[in-house]
Amino acid sequence: MSGISPTSLQVRIARDIVALVRRDMRPVGHHLAETQLAREIGTSRSPINVALNWLAELGVVKHDPNRGFFLACDPASLTAVAEQLSSSPDEPLYLKIAGDRLAGALPDEVGEAELMRRYDVARTTLRKALSRIAREGWIEQGVAHGWRFLGMIDSPEAYEESFAFRQSIEVTGLLSQAFRYEPEQMEEIRREQQRIVDGGWQWMTAAELFDANSHFHEAVAKWSGNRFIYDSVRRINQLRRLAEYSQTSNRKPRKGQAEEHLAILDAIVRSDLLSAAGLMRNHLDGARRLKSPGAHGFDAGRTA
Repeated sequence: MSGISPTSLQVRIARDIVALVRRDMRPVGHHLAETQLAREIGTSRSPINVALNWLAELGVVKHDPNRGFFLACDPASLTAVAEQLSSSPDEPLYLKIAGDRLAGALPDEVGEAELMRRYDVARTTLRKALSRIAREGWIEQGVAHGWRFLGMIDSPEAYEESFAFRQSIEVTGLLSQAFRYEPEQMEEIRREQQRIVDGGWQWMTAAELFDANSHFHEAVAKWSGNRFIYDSVRRINQLRRLAEYSQTSNRKPRKGQAEEHLAILDAIVRSDLLSAAGLMRNHLDGARRLKSPGAHGFDAGRTA
């Protein structure tokens, strides 16, 4: 993409910066303050600075030595850059393991030595990837240097089961006596969903659409006041994201899904949680029926 050969960390941070300006539709000329970006992304200023300089080489931002970095492009015009950054994963070994597991090329139990030989990597590199996989909940460490894969969304049946589980916990969360929405987060989620309805479904990348979907469901789960519901929704989203690595994303239903999300948010603001729960149940059931085993075949690209 340029004369610079960025590290995996720099690619990830550049991707996060582009995602931020596209999510918030920041205008051309917007000042990209390094301190603020570091706080929003959750890193230090040093890698932010390197990533911004790289984005300046790509023409995404302009650098004024005396004033800092400024957005040089309309966020909607950065789809190709966002797609290219998304196709440069920060952890390629992680994706190789995910793809092989989804394809059935890895057994339920594997040893580190076997994985090191298969992927030709050092133990430290392998363990970094396995630690991430363990945090996401689809592998656990066994005795000695062995690892055991856990359940994944890797079939029509598993996909339908995941929706049944989500219906149970997400609807229950909305009916919780402890349910309280956060006004600032509500407005952020509402803007994100409205942006999809207003045309974002056509130009946002598949990763950005998935993230917006996840933000909505995780926010509603968090507002339930039940940490177990929130943790469960986050884990399901991680497994859904993993399934999408090997599936073709279908963007046609995304506008309708965002409209359904907005209707649920409207009901929450009205304090009509019974209606919100009913809308959520219908929303998830519609997605489940669309992707039932006998409908159109398994395609994890359908989000809800």
